Amino acid sequence: MAGLMETPAGERLTIGLFGRRNSGKTTLFNALLGQDAGIVSDTPGTTTDALRKNFEWRGVGPVTLIDTAGFDDVGDLGAKRVAKTEALARGMNLSLMLFTTGDAEEMAWWQALTAAGPALPLVAGADLPGRAGLAETLADALGRPPVLVSSVTGQGLEDLRQGVAQALPEEAEVFITGDLVQAGSRVVLVMPQDSAAPKGRLILPQVQTIRELLDRSAIPICATPETLAAVLAALQTPPDLMITDSQAFQAAAAQCPAETALTSFSVLFAGYKGRADVFARGAQRLLAQPAPQHILIAEACSHAPTAEDIGRVKLPRLLRQKLGDDLDLTIVGGEDFPDDLSAYDMVIHCGACMFTRAYVLGRIAACEAASVPMTNYGMAIAALTGILSRVVLPDGQGV
Repeated sequence: MAGLMETPAGERLTIGLFGRRNSGKTTLFNALLGQDAGIVSDTPGTTTDALRKNFEWRGVGPVTLIDTAGFDDVGDLGAKRVAKTEALARGMNLSLMLFTTGDAEEMAWWQALTAAGPALPLVAGADLPGRAGLAETLADALGRPPVLVSSVTGQGLEDLRQGVAQALPEEAEVFITGDLVQAGSRVVLVMPQDSAAPKGRLILPQVQTIRELLDRSAIPICATPETLAAVLAALQTPPDLMITDSQAFQAAAAQCPAETALTSFSVLFAGYKGRADVFARGAQRLLAQPAPQHILIAEACSHAPTAEDIGRVKLPRLLRQKLGDDLDLTIVGGEDFPDDLSAYDMVIHCGACMFTRAYVLGRIAACEAASVPMTNYGMAIAALTGILSRVVLPDGQGV
């Protein structure tokens, strides 16, 4: 039960350690965590797959710290690790780059990291000779002084903490429900409890939405598709908003009073985790001619599919019903998102409750760079079932 009380992965700041093999990434990783979470060795390439650890960083907040493989890894397997490191860099809230020489390769990586988002330069091994001189050289080259740290003596770790807190951009608070609710708003949440739902608990988007409604002094009213009619009949006046699971969109829309705004958890998360305007345009592309034929379906989490799985069963079935049986569908999970999107003419993403907003925005940017329309489950289902125009976005506007 302890895990249910932790900050969800998608709500944590994601901070990555980048650098060459044996640059001190894992040693620093362990020092920041205060435990031997990663194996340290003089043998190059000890870190193969990226290491992740959640912790609470004083003055920074809940963090997922990632120790990546060295970007100078060699061989066929090493090239795959480097590609994975490159993909990870695009989803960071902040990248920490450990310099060892300041040569052209390191400078190229620094430019790539800063292009992807906020980054902070570091020089590890402050207790070793020559490191202070390297820091001075880098300060001239980068136009900013790197943080000089020693994982052995602890020198500079407090400077690093302060530097991280200052480097993270201040973001305006984003609400899942946007301006669709206010204090006193009555909100009906339609949440199917079928075999695809986790036993004994609600799925994360539902939990987060209910908590936000309580925090905003709104009044959440929970229902299943089977009890929705009874819930609406019990209310003296229609609710202000109805939020439904995407798979119950049609049933909810059929019973939703005309004066009640209708949306879905997935549509709300389109704005909370990404860009609702981009996903709305992508959903409309599903209805255009010629219809997309090569579609990538991307899930944030990995799980064993069931007969009622929305991303692997229900959505593909609906797509084939509306767009044709010869539709070419590719389904990926977790971080298995292709670097080359040229084979696809549409990407449909899940609600991404397990990803950070920065990570989803990185995927949106990749799709825009490849001129591939992108939407998410909720908006796609609304479009395919003919109710997209009835749906409201988190900013209170219709699609």
